[in-house]
Amino acid sequence: MKIIVPMAGRGSRLRPHTLTVPKPLIPIAGKPIVHRLVEDIAKVLDEKVDEVAFIIGQDFGDKVETDLKAIAESLGAKGTIYYQDKPLGTGHAIMCAKESLSGPAVVAYADTLFKADFTLNKDADAVIWVKQVENPNAYGVVKLNEKNEITELVEKPEEFVSDLAVIGIYYFKDVAVLKGELQKVLDQNIIRGGEYQINDGIKAMQASGNVFVPGKVDEWMDCGNKQITVETNGRMLNFLHQDGEKLISDTIKITNSEITEPCFIGENVVLTNAKIGPNVSIGNGTKIENSTIKNSLIQTESEVKNANLDNAMIGNYAKFDGNFTQISIGDYSVLE
Repeated sequence: MKIIVPMAGRGSRLRPHTLTVPKPLIPIAGKPIVHRLVEDIAKVLDEKVDEVAFIIGQDFGDKVETDLKAIAESLGAKGTIYYQDKPLGTGHAIMCAKESLSGPAVVAYADTLFKADFTLNKDADAVIWVKQVENPNAYGVVKLNEKNEITELVEKPEEFVSDLAVIGIYYFKDVAVLKGELQKVLDQNIIRGGEYQINDGIKAMQASGNVFVPGKVDEWMDCGNKQITVETNGRMLNFLHQDGEKLISDTIKITNSEITEPCFIGENVVLTNAKIGPNVSIGNGTKIENSTIKNSLIQTESEVKNANLDNAMIGNYAKFDGNFTQISIGDYSVLE
């Protein structure tokens, strides 16, 4: 089994955090989004993953590539890196990894997380993972027949078609079939919205008689912008806490401070006169003093003093003093 992970570019909706760290590597509850995604897919598949292929921008850098390969190796799989030189859509991104497109595979976009407890139907030619939503006109949705087979994909329907939204994770019994149809999309220059889309490959597979069925997830968590990412961090913390996962390091140093769970607190974090939680993630080596923080995500080696933060997101090596009289803020920074 293979996992194919298109990671696209750094993105603009999470700036300034994505100026130095690609969005899929931003930590949620102490672990990068893409790491959690790949691990959760492997759990649902319940079989050995042989390869994880990541499609990234050429500017991501050596450290990112090393970290991604380490994620694959943690599953006992080979990590392969491919480059998408231009943002030409989902179909184009997948085809950048065409050397790995053979045999059974899951294709998953790296800015989404999920929780699911279902048995993957490996008898079907393909599975599209979906989540029931209240506002289906805001999503791409699937239409089902009486056999629970997917007969149609509809993007943001104006009239009700279905309330099962496509979350961006797909299983193919033989991903080479998708590869062949996407090659035709590229050769025939079938472009929608300036991009080559996976849906055109899927629709061609359906027209050739391939059977698609839905795989329904219990929870779907997006990481598209700052607000949603902070919310997803809190939801994931609650899930992990309920599962009994250890989230607070034994190496933290606490002085006159209290923690309201669920929280993730990394290695060598220092808390002095602080109230932390609920729903807070703090990365390794960060120091917090004279502060109250809840519903927030703070990354590694940062310093926060004299702060009262709610719904905040602070990156790596940042310094924030709530009693500031001087400010040095770079591009895309936000103070509200």
